[in-house]
Amino acid sequence: MQLSKNFSLHELLRSQTATRNDITEQFDPDLEVIDNLRLLCEHILQPLRDSMRRAVFVNSGYRCARLNQAVGGSTKSQHLKGQAADIEVAHLSTEQLYQRIKNSTLPYDQLIQEFDQWVHVSFNPQGGRRQCLRAVRENGSVRYLGDD
Repeated sequence: MQLSKNFSLHELLRSQTATRNDITEQFDPDLEVIDNLRLLCEHILQPLRDSMRRAVFVNSGYRCARLNQAVGGSTKSQHLKGQAADIEVAHLSTEQLYQRIKNSTLPYDQLIQEFDQWVHVSFNPQGGRRQCLRAVRENGSVRYLGDD
């Protein structure tokens, strides 16, 4: 099922961790999650891809509760609702991608540059906070720093 011109439901559900651990519910989300993923693609991912004219690789999209727990995700993560994706773009550093989205007019809810490895971006149909953060590891735990 296509969610937008260049993004499929399959790639927003894909998870090696779910496959390895037989978390089968990951691949059968409810209709609300699918609708949220479609909105994420229509409002954030597809416009980003179109503006950059480069493929956007989704590392993590929707996460069911068991998968989110298995990867150590927050219990409040927008991934659980299908409202977030962790992304990378070839030939752009994580910081370049983060700055590109931050300085765009995309209606993101939350933007997090995570560990200089990927960018977390979310869309909330109720309205975007345009909250920008940086995730860093300090003394074995994750800390989120505001980036206004």
